[in-house]
Amino acid sequence: MVRLAFGDKVMMVIIYIFLAFLAFVTFYPFWNGLVISFNSGSDTAMGGVTFWPRDFTLENYGIVFQDNRLLNGFKISVLRTVIGTISSILVTSIFAYGMTKRELIGRKYYMIMCIVTMYFGGGLIPTFMLVRGLGLMDSFWVFIIPSLVSVWNMIIFRTFFNGLPSGLEESAKIDGCGNWGIFFKIILPLSGPVIATLSLFTAVSHWNEWFLPSIYINNENLLPIQTMLRQILNSNIMSEQMSNLDSASQAVLSRMQSVTSKSLSMATMMVATLPIIMVYPFVQKHFVKGVLVGSLKE
Repeated sequence: MVRLAFGDKVMMVIIYIFLAFLAFVTFYPFWNGLVISFNSGSDTAMGGVTFWPRDFTLENYGIVFQDNRLLNGFKISVLRTVIGTISSILVTSIFAYGMTKRELIGRKYYMIMCIVTMYFGGGLIPTFMLVRGLGLMDSFWVFIIPSLVSVWNMIIFRTFFNGLPSGLEESAKIDGCGNWGIFFKIILPLSGPVIATLSLFTAVSHWNEWFLPSIYINNENLLPIQTMLRQILNSNIMSEQMSNLDSASQAVLSRMQSVTSKSLSMATMMVATLPIIMVYPFVQKHFVKGVLVGSLKE
């Protein structure tokens, strides 16, 4: 058994204290937001609410779940995340598999063109004009089509596919399997770690996106909950928030005088944040292998 010197023990204690402090600083804002969401808004306005609710209430969440706009925004966010993640991973992986083929004519030029897009973009105005020209304004598909292909994810997929034994494809071709059959029956089933990791990153990106909907969407029925949360956070007066609620929510608010814009925004933030956080434990075991794809090469 190796015995640490006194100086090494002190250093280890300092490191543990620093890591504990870092964990506290990282986690506390989220915990405080959760506490405020369960605390009476009028009591929160008095200050001093830190680690636990001082005046516990469920009124804030009652407002959130009775507002049809917020529920519809939550549905849009879920649909966008699910459809956008599946379609993006599928299209990007197919693109990456094609880029692994040495017989592909102009493969190097395609790769250069893809890499250039990672460093140079047209900007917001040309993108807006392109989206409008494609007829995607005020359409659900504006969330899906522009983000179908991720060059960064394509490079990771391509690196992973190149690391698979070439004998798998050769034996499949001998058995009469075509490229599509090889991809869906052999390549994808073996790509579980990288698919799980990139799917999570893509899902988080879709779930957290609030800026683009505020530009491309004018129909409030298509706004995701993140964009609505941004609107709530920008509202400093309760009357402004009430003007955006439906009649049922306004009636509830009139009976719940303890609800404030801050407590309502915290409750909405929790509803918008917890679903994507709950996904992490299911794909955590794939992180190490998936993230390190391409970092080592024999």
